[in-house]
Amino acid sequence: MSDITISNNPDRERFEVRDTGKVVGKAWYKAYDGEVPSQRIFYHTTVTEEYEGQGLAGRLAQVALDETVAAGLRIVPVCPFIKSYIARHPEYEASAVAITPAHLQFLDKVLAARA
Repeated sequence: MSDITISNNPDRERFEVRDTGKVVGKAWYKAYDGEVPSQRIFYHTTVTEEYEGQGLAGRLAQVALDETVAAGLRIVPVCPFIKSYIARHPEYEASAVAITPAHLQFLDKVLAARA
């Protein structure tokens, strides 16, 4: 690993893992304002194949969840990786909310409009 950084890219609605500027991992999310406090729906996490097995997805999840909690947002773990990460790190459980049909309908609608 060269120069690994992890940061939020709000314009693209994703957290990114970068290696010397090259995006090698992503945790996509959508803002959901249907509840108070507002929520962030995490729906997909991936790391480029050549970077797998280095713990980057876990580091990505930790940064994404830490920043989400610090921003006062609740976590909606639609993404299986984020959901399993929360199960292994109970410190995030208080900030996570159960997935509802409204979350899934919202996510389907906004992703379909993007396609």
